[in-house]
Formats: sequence, structure tokens, C-alpha cells
Amino acid sequence: MSTDRREIDRIVTAALDEDAPWGDLTSETLIPADATATAALVAREPGVLSGIDVFAAAFRIVGPAIEVERLAADGDRFVAGDVLARVHGPARGILTAERVALNLSQRMSGVATLTARYVAAVTGVDGSHARIVDTRKTTPGLRSLERQAVRDGGGRNHRRSLSDAIMAKDNHLAVLTAGGVDLADALRSARDRMPHTAHLEVEIDRLDQLDAVLAGGADTIMLDNFALADLREGVQRIGGRAIVEASGGVNLDTVAAIAATGVDVISVGALTHSARALDLGLDIDISLGDGTGTP
Repeated sequence: MSTDRREIDRIVTAALDEDAPWGDLTSETLIPADATATAALVAREPGVLSGIDVFAAAFRIVGPAIEVERLAADGDRFVAGDVLARVHGPARGILTAERVALNLSQRMSGVATLTARYVAAVTGVDGSHARIVDTRKTTPGLRSLERQAVRDGGGRNHRRSLSDAIMAKDNHLAVLTAGGVDLADALRSARDRMPHTAHLEVEIDRLDQLDAVLAGGADTIMLDNFALADLREGVQRIGGRAIVEASGGVNLDTVAAIAATGVDVISVGALTHSARALDLGLDIDISLGDGTGTP
């Protein structure tokens, strides 16, 4: 599912306003008003595409006369040299939108490409059915786009925000235990008060916390920074009574072994907080028309 167009336009408009708050001084003084351009979005390295609608939106918002031809779709794999889109229209507008269009599509494609590597690493692991999911460790203001990029790379999304689920993490538990509150009772009380459509997840960092969390009725139990042997024991002790999520210490070298322990979900903050922008370029051919335009 792609990001809603209104959300894309909101993010892209904010980015364009940041980049050219009073117009593009260079293009408006240097480039003739009647100049047109044709540009190609070209991959400089292999990867997975994400953000083609975001790329197109930057040009559409700057100038309705600019046409964008999509030659690839979100989720498509490509190799270096592939042309992913073509842009045609007034040169000033294309030059003004170029950096925002590239920044966002490079960022999203980087997230999608990294996610695809994690998904590939757990695919076919014996005894594994684990999903790769993101976290809230996203770039402020870009969460919608980065979550889409994770999906385009074959991953799944965790909760979108603090408003979407009850998720008791280590600091929540520290506050509760410091106040002498029984954890199982606190979780049962929270379940009694939460909407029937909500989900209750609890993060633990020791196996001796497990019985209280199960007694409290957690829907998902996150085993955070557990050794592989402890992950396997945790999965066995939970025995299907809750979804088991593994988190912490996850990288491309460890994720397959974590998946083999039988966990249901592996959350990876690196999908968004450590993905590098993919190298995409916009190759532009400028035409000055009949030469009568004025800068």
C-alpha cells in the first residue's frame, strides 16, 4: 500500500518550501523562461525502488506543466544504468524540484534496499517464519515515507506511533517496579482500560520477567537483547500464548540465526536509522527553445 497522496504532498511541499522559500534564485536569473528540459532518473547502483510517486510529486507541485513518465514501480529491483523515470517540461521547474525529488527517492530506495537484504537473509531459514519489521527510529517528519519504503523492500510495519498500541518498554517497567507495583496486575489493569481494538506488547530483558508478563495477558512479548539460547527458551516457554518479537543486536550477520530460534517477529531499527541513501541521478538535457526567452 502506497502512502496517501495528501500525505505525500504535505511532506514534499514542506521540503520544497525549505529548499526554495522565496523561489529558486539561480534558475530564475540564469535559465531562460522558455527553456525546456528532458531528464532521466538513472540508477547508479543496484537496488529496490521506493518513492516514485514522491519523486513525481516534487515536479508536479513545482510546475503542473512538468510531465513525469514512470518507467519502474515501487518495489521493483533495478541494476546500475537502469532508467527509472523520465521528466519533461519547463527547465526552471525541473531544476527547482530536482534536489527534493532526489533526496526523498534516494532515501526511500535506500531503506527499501536495506530491508530487502534483511528479508532475503531470513527467507528459507529452517524452522523460521519470522517477519522483518521496522521501528519508530525514523527520520522526524518522514515516518510515512520510510514505513512505505520498508514495505516496498518486503518488510512489515510495527506500530506507527505512541497512539497505536500499548507497548510497555524497559523504562515503563522501571517506573512501575520502582513504585512497588505488581507487573502482572498493572498489565491486567491496562488491558481492562484499553480499547478492544488495541494491542498490548511488553518488552523484557530477562527470562525471569516472563511469567508475570504472560499472567498479565500480553499479546506480544519482545525479547530484547537476548542471547540465542535464551531466545529459544523464551519461544518454548511462551508456547504460542503470545507473539514473540526479537529485538536488539540485530544486523545482517545475526538476523538468520535469530530467525532460526522460532521468533515470530524481528524488529530492526537499522532499517530506517542506518540506511544510506541509494545513488540515483537525474541526467538533464536542456533546450533553450527559440532563444527569445528572457531570464
